[in-house]
Amino acid sequence: MTGAVNVNSSPRSKTDFLANAKEAWGESLPEWVEALALEANRTSGAQAAKRIGYSPAVVTAIVRNAYQGDVGAVEARVTGALMGAVVDCPVMGEIPRDRCMAEQKKTHKGASQLRRSLFFACRQGCPHSRIKGGAS
Repeated sequence: MTGAVNVNSSPRSKTDFLANAKEAWGESLPEWVEALALEANRTSGAQAAKRIGYSPAVVTAIVRNAYQGDVGAVEARVTGALMGAVVDCPVMGEIPRDRCMAEQKKTHKGASQLRRSLFFACRQGCPHSRIKGGAS
């Protein structure tokens, strides 16, 4: 007598982020989305998300061309963290674009002169700022 086969016991298939991105974006697949999908395939969606400072749900939504948030902010994180994009920070000099985005989110707690200078530079005309009222 043979045992019953459990159809629910098959190993979970790994998501192909690149295939999903190509399907969702078609011919207009941006390089940065492709880079994110490749990183997610190389590691995992969770690891790619951690690397860019977002949740795995954001990675999935970007890949599926369904993200409802600030796509430009995600693009800036991806290009900095995964593609080597840099900006010329008026306070720190040349820094990765993802670091620039992270610095913009930090609050001013007066912990150091550097933190204070960054806080105000990000809010007073820095061309790389994505903060409302900033330059871009």
